[in-house]
This record gives sequence, structure tokens and C-alpha cells, in this order.
Amino acid sequence: MDEKAILLKTIEGLNATVASLSATNKEQSEQIKDLQERIKELTAQVAWLNRQLFGRKSEKLRAYDPNIPDLFADEFAGLQHQAEEKRDEAVGKIEKESAEVRKQNRQNRKMIEDLPVLETETIEPTGVDLSLYRRIGEEITKVVKHKPGMLYVKKIIRPKYALKDSTMLPPAGQKGVEIAPMPLMPVDKCIADTSLLAEILLQKYEYHVPFYRQIRQYRHLGLKGLTESTLDGWFKKTVELLKPLYESLKKEVFSCDYVQADETTVPVINRGKHKAEKEYLWMVRSVMEKLVIFHYDMGSRAGSVIESLASQYRFKGYLQCDGFAGYETAFKTNPDVRLVNCMAHIRRDFEQALDENREMAQHALTQIQHIYKIERQCDEAGLSYDERRQTRQELSRPIMEAMKVWMETEGIKYSPSSLTGKAITYAYTKWDNIMRCLDDGRLYWDNNLAENVQRPITLSRKNFLFCGNHEAAANMSVICSLLATCKAHDVNPRNYLNDVIAQMPYHKNATHEILLDLLPHKWKLKHPESILTKQHGVSDN
Repeated sequence: MDEKAILLKTIEGLNATVASLSATNKEQSEQIKDLQERIKELTAQVAWLNRQLFGRKSEKLRAYDPNIPDLFADEFAGLQHQAEEKRDEAVGKIEKESAEVRKQNRQNRKMIEDLPVLETETIEPTGVDLSLYRRIGEEITKVVKHKPGMLYVKKIIRPKYALKDSTMLPPAGQKGVEIAPMPLMPVDKCIADTSLLAEILLQKYEYHVPFYRQIRQYRHLGLKGLTESTLDGWFKKTVELLKPLYESLKKEVFSCDYVQADETTVPVINRGKHKAEKEYLWMVRSVMEKLVIFHYDMGSRAGSVIESLASQYRFKGYLQCDGFAGYETAFKTNPDVRLVNCMAHIRRDFEQALDENREMAQHALTQIQHIYKIERQCDEAGLSYDERRQTRQELSRPIMEAMKVWMETEGIKYSPSSLTGKAITYAYTKWDNIMRCLDDGRLYWDNNLAENVQRPITLSRKNFLFCGNHEAAANMSVICSLLATCKAHDVNPRNYLNDVIAQMPYHKNATHEILLDLLPHKWKLKHPESILTKQHGVSDN
């Protein structure tokens, strides 16, 4: 190889080395840049941690030492003065606007300014010798009242009096300035009168109108600026007021010895999952006394819920229910609670089996029809409970016992997974519980009364779609319990709520006996004018 070729080869190698070193240098420069950014980031974190550990955490501005000379004072004095003048002008405008906005935002006045004042009540001080006083002013409170089809304002005037002779002492037990105390209001500092609060509850749970539709109605009636959050706040405080009544109603229901129970679904928003989940609302009805409660326990359908209720109130007697296994689990070892199952659920299963095995299903349905025919004859004859029990022993028992033997012989012929097999298996496992109706003429053959009570819940569910949280579902159970009991006793719910909401502020620490008189079945005895006359052929649901 000649010298020229060697030099070319060397130059080529050096060029490759330079290119490699340049690439390496570029890569290292980028790494250095990244590391410097990382150092800045970590330095900022260390500084923040040091400040958290050893520095001031207050976000207030530091007080600067005025003795420290300002190096740029002369240069920026003029600019600073101009800036401060503009700032003061802007701040003045802001404060003026804020004051005007605050004045304009007296929301209560704005909401009712278009409503007529149709009622005025003047409350004078009691136990005061007004001849010694002169009137110096008055306190005026305005509340919004509801009358079907209209809203109006009631003005409550409380004259204020001062001693005519300011040099004399007021009489013993009196003050220099006298004014009558304000009557207790259901919701403190609320412009809604008792009648409007009652209407809000009725609209939502009796007529199934959600809040946003109610707001639209009230706006059309002249109440301006009402928001859903305000309405919800009034609702929650009213429910809180009625909770003592609800607790007394619970106690009264479980003091009875024959109740029916059922569960229904209610969608409740799960904030964590951002969706509505199917939760459960329990219903318990004392059959003879016609008292109803709804109970919500974080949406649980576990048998422990009804078991806890029965245990808490020491329930003893018959509990009629459907075939949900939770009841059997809850009271399997409790001799004080005797389960009675529902014939209607058994009949339903046999009806579903008609297409699969008409002969077998028709036979079962015929026997059940005989039992109900006997009940209808008892109703038409107006038999007492004891006479009904005797009739059942004479006529219904042979049918029931023959049906049990038939199921024992027929049940083995069908697959447990078939409709026929399922119907026989379900009926046979519940038959002994149903036969308890033969021993007590008060007991119904089915749980239909309980299921009928839950129909308004279904209508509400279709209108307001879901409850916002567990608290909302629990509040719903309070109102629905009182309304369902009103319905069971034919009590006008509007009259009832108007009266008890007005009374409850005076009964916050009342005994069970006092609250008992405010429950619908006792309340109606003192208010016979509020008992509704049943119209034949007209459904309340």
C-alpha cells in the first residue's frame, strides 16, 4: 500500500472518530441539560420541604421594615403615585358595587316582591301595662303561605314599645323596651310558611313532582329566584323536624303483634362510581292498626336489617312476608316471631307454569281459588275474627292439607329446574307458614296490602329517577311513612302536615305519649273535618 492510500485510510478513520465523538458529545449535552432541569426541580422541592418544616406557613403578606432604603424610590415615585391613584379609584368602584350588590341581593325581599300581602297578624306583648309605654316602631316578618293555586305573603307585625317616662324604672319583670316574641317557626330564618313547607313535601312524595318542576310552578305563581338548593335546604330541615314523629311511629308499628313487611328498590347516586346504584327500602305495616313505616339502612337488603328492627323494638307476633330468604335467616332461631308467607306469590308461580303443564298448574290454582272463595264468603257474611277462624278450620284446613299431600306426591315427578318443579318446591317450602292463617282469623292469606303501600314509591321513582345520596333516601322514608299512614286512615295529608309542622317546633323534646297524639291515626280523632270520604272506583295510586 503506498503512502497516499495510508493517509486516506487514516483520514477516514479520524473522520469516523470525530463523528462518533460529536454524537457522544451531543448525547451528553442533552443528558446534562436534563440533569440540570432535574436539579432545579429537586432544589425547588427541597426548598418547599424546608419551608414546611422550618419556615412560615402563613400566606399573609410579610410586614416589611420601613427603615430599609429603597434604591429605586426616586425613579419610580411618580409611577407608584399614579398606580396607587388608579388602584384606589378601582377599589372604590369595587366596594361601591359590592355594597350595591349586597343591597340588591337581599334575596328574600326579591323573591316575594311580586306576591300579594293577603294576611296580616299583629302580635302585642302579653303581661305588659301598655299605658306606661309609647310605640316607637315595629318589627315586620314576612312569610310565604301556600293556598292551592296561589302563593301570597303573610305579614307578622310586632309593635315595639318604650316607656313614656324615660326617667322611671320599668315595672317588676318588665323591660324599658317591650316587644312580643316571634312565634316559633318550623325552619329558622326561612321565608316559607308551614303551608308552603307542607306543599313542598306533598308535591314531591304525594304527587311525585321533583324539585325542579316545583320551582317552575312557584315561579309561575310569583315566587322569583327560588333555587333547587334552597328548596332542598327547606326540605331537609322540615324532615329533621318530623323525625321524632317518625321514631314514634316506628315504635308504635312494632308494638303490634301482626305486621306485614316487604322491600322495594330505590336508585341512589354513588358519588365514587358516578352512577345510580340499586338500593333497597324496607316497608313494615301493622295490619290491624293500619300504621306504615319505611326504613332505609344504607340500601341493604340483608335479613339483618329487619332482624335489627324487630330486636330494637322487641317485636313479638306474626310477620307476613314474601319468600325472600332473608326473613327465614333473620328469624330462624327467634321463637317470638312467627313468619306467615304469601299465597299470592305461590299462585303467581303456578300461573307461570300453566304453559308448561296446564293440568298440574290448573289443579293447584283451583285449590287456591277455593280458599279465596271461602274468604269472600266470610267477608260477605261479616264474620268476626273468631268466627272466621272457625270457618277456616272447618272448610279451608281440609283443602290445605290435601294440597300439601298432593305436592308431596307430585313434586318428585318434575325437575327442580322446570317451571312446574319450581312452583311446587316454592309452595311446599312455604306451606306450613301459610297454614298459620288457619289459627288466627285476623291473618290475611297474602301480602297484597304491603305491596299496595309501595306503589307510590314506584311512581316517585319514575319521576325523580333517583335519590342523590343515602341521606336523601333516609329522608324519603320519613315523609313516605307519614303520608302512607295518612292514606291508610283516610286523613287529608295537606291538613295533617300543615298542622303538625306548625306544632313540632314546640315538641322537640316531647315524650312518646305526646308525639303519639300527633300521629295520623290519633290526630284525626281531634280533627274529624280532615277525614276523607272514600270514593268508590277512584284509586289513590
